[in-house]
Amino acid sequence: MDVTERMGTGSDENQGALNQITFSNRQLLVLIMPLIIEQFLGVAVGMADSIMVASVGEAAVSAVSLVDSVNVLLFFAFNALATGGAVVCGQYIGRKDVEKGNEAAEQLLVFVTLLAAGIMAILYGVKYFILHGLFGQIEADVMAYANTYFLIVEASIPFMALYSAGAALFRVMGNSSMSMKISIVMNIVNVCGNAILIFGFHCGVEGVAIPTIVSRILGAVAVIMLLRNEKYLLHIRKPFRYRYNKKMVLNILRIGVPSGIESSLFNLGKIMLLSVVSLFGTASIAANAVSNNIATLQTLPAAAIGVGLITVVSQCSGARDFGHARYYTKKLILWAYGLMAIWNGFLFIIQPFFVDLYNVSDEAAHMAMIILWLHGGLGILLWPAAFTLPQALKGAGDTTFVMMIAVGSMWVFRIVTGVYMAKYLGFGVLGTWYAMFIDWVCRAALYLLRYRGKRWEEKYIK
Repeated sequence: MDVTERMGTGSDENQGALNQITFSNRQLLVLIMPLIIEQFLGVAVGMADSIMVASVGEAAVSAVSLVDSVNVLLFFAFNALATGGAVVCGQYIGRKDVEKGNEAAEQLLVFVTLLAAGIMAILYGVKYFILHGLFGQIEADVMAYANTYFLIVEASIPFMALYSAGAALFRVMGNSSMSMKISIVMNIVNVCGNAILIFGFHCGVEGVAIPTIVSRILGAVAVIMLLRNEKYLLHIRKPFRYRYNKKMVLNILRIGVPSGIESSLFNLGKIMLLSVVSLFGTASIAANAVSNNIATLQTLPAAAIGVGLITVVSQCSGARDFGHARYYTKKLILWAYGLMAIWNGFLFIIQPFFVDLYNVSDEAAHMAMIILWLHGGLGILLWPAAFTLPQALKGAGDTTFVMMIAVGSMWVFRIVTGVYMAKYLGFGVLGTWYAMFIDWVCRAALYLLRYRGKRWEEKYIK
């Protein structure tokens, strides 16, 4: 049965809609399943990379970790900016203005590439400050590895940004299988390259850095070549003549920049908490590291559904069809809860095996198990409302509100409360995780209140 039949086209919620936007269950599954696979592969490859880097030695692991603590901020910032640009395109698709959708896509691709190239140049210019000032006094071999890794991998920033933008455009068209296929190829190149250079040619950190830049170049080239094909709803028009459109770029920035700030500050907060965790000894550091890696797996289904929700709600918002925007939000949130319960039930069974893979002390393993039981159990109850639901608000263009809640809640609860519970209430590393769960409750409550209101429906691209 069609969605409009179930809801009734004459409902107050649908009044003023430009078009009726509907997605069948099959269309939703075709959109979401590749996102789940893509995110799972990303986590798995990250784990494989960590294991291979460890074979080079502790100095190499430390060097890569230090440089990537900076790079991860850039990765999430550009990914958020790309998603913001894709929301603009999705809203134009919803209102059936494909011409403007294509123009927005071109503006996004050019803008993020130029911005990334500028940031890359700045990073090379301040390399000494980053390595010696930001990282402080580190051992000579770690510094040498960090310098080598930095010089190679930072050159991949424009390609990473371009790939992120292109992949976001395919997702907002509903063609998430294309971004998944490109991601699979990139991950294969990355893992195989690491294995060949590290185990075959006995390279150091360059054995990790070179496959990274090669895979990102391939990803960027692939999305551009594919987007040149006019069979796709969003494409690079022929002949390509770029003309700067200030209004469109400002729309992209209005939606993308708050998401980028939110993502960057969120990861910066996680880095800051590491300094607190380090006060409690090696076992606590190891338990925290293991828990962070496996916790990402626990939230994977709901995170993937959140990415798909942006596509659905952006198209509905562009058509002013907020009745369906609400309908699909509720539906996909229920899917997120169901999949979280099933997936975490499975992970609980194999959790001891995962923890054993890291070969940490019994004390660290015990703490990690406690953290993961809590994270998975509370995640089933809270994570979709705290992190999947705000993706619907972002799809409607309400990114500034989402940023304000996310940043405020993180600093008040995750940072301030986390430090207090860890250091002064005596909970140790567990205190930082308890504070994070309080942060989840706050986010979920405020995002639910926002969703129940009407103000987020007024944020669409005019």
